Amino acid sequence: MINILMSGSTGFVGRNLIKYLPSKQFNIYPLERSDSKSANGFKWHNLNADSLSTINTIIHLAGKAHDTKQTSASQEYFEVNTELTKKLFDLFLTGSSTTFIFMSSVKAVADTVNSILNEDVDPNPQTAYGKSKQKAEEYLLSQKLPEGKRLFILRPCMIHGPGNKGNLNLLYNFVQKGIPYPLSAYKNERSFLSVDNLNFIIAQIAGIPSIPGGIYNLADDTPLSTNEVVNIIAKENKITPKLWRINSRIINFLARTGDILHLPLNTERLKKLTESYVVSNKKIKKILNITQLPFSAEDGLKLTIRSFHSS
Repeated sequence: MINILMSGSTGFVGRNLIKYLPSKQFNIYPLERSDSKSANGFKWHNLNADSLSTINTIIHLAGKAHDTKQTSASQEYFEVNTELTKKLFDLFLTGSSTTFIFMSSVKAVADTVNSILNEDVDPNPQTAYGKSKQKAEEYLLSQKLPEGKRLFILRPCMIHGPGNKGNLNLLYNFVQKGIPYPLSAYKNERSFLSVDNLNFIIAQIAGIPSIPGGIYNLADDTPLSTNEVVNIIAKENKITPKLWRINSRIINFLARTGDILHLPLNTERLKKLTESYVVSNKKIKKILNITQLPFSAEDGLKLTIRSFHSS
């Protein structure tokens, strides 16, 4: 059995991993964060080098997610996403654990993608969230890794799955109620990541010591347009999709109004729904020696949509 210490176990990804990994012969030990502040961020409950002696792998998921309502102070991102990562990695370096998996984000390197995002792009994050993740990455890569230890920096694109209430759920609510989708004039391609594919990848890299550490983008095998997503949602609800081609200038004006009035459609959500953001997963598949991930982009999306039926 492989013993895993996991931060962020109560979050969306953590809850899914806790269900999945034990079936693959992993023991999970959740790591919780206290509410008490300390000089360098937060204090971890009863964690030191000695308590890590039986842990093989540390999976660091805990972090402050991107706030689409833009109400969070910038410093909060750095306190959580950067400083806590540094504290936990320092303990990893001096402890007996051999593998450290850090859940970063594609937003740590690029807010917009003109072609296809790969791991070689020069980082240029634009938000406090992305910058805090990039600062954490910089620290991890700047430290000398002791012999026999592995560091994985994972950069997932938008993760979805049962239990996730993100922008997909907002789109689902529109479509299943028969409300026309008014943004079909926008042509885009977006990469998604099914949480089931993420579970598979993490189990592979945590369970196979010969897989080398490094920076890896994570995405499903094929991107989907938002129009395709609308069609899939409609099909799963057994209704006819309604796609309206409204002039983009009108939509942009409405989104800016949504910023002021705090409406469901604002510029941030409009960007997420209509921009192209294609992420390459070739590097992770090559290192895992596979040609495709277990779940196709469409099948993974269908599982998420079906979970909305009972929520």
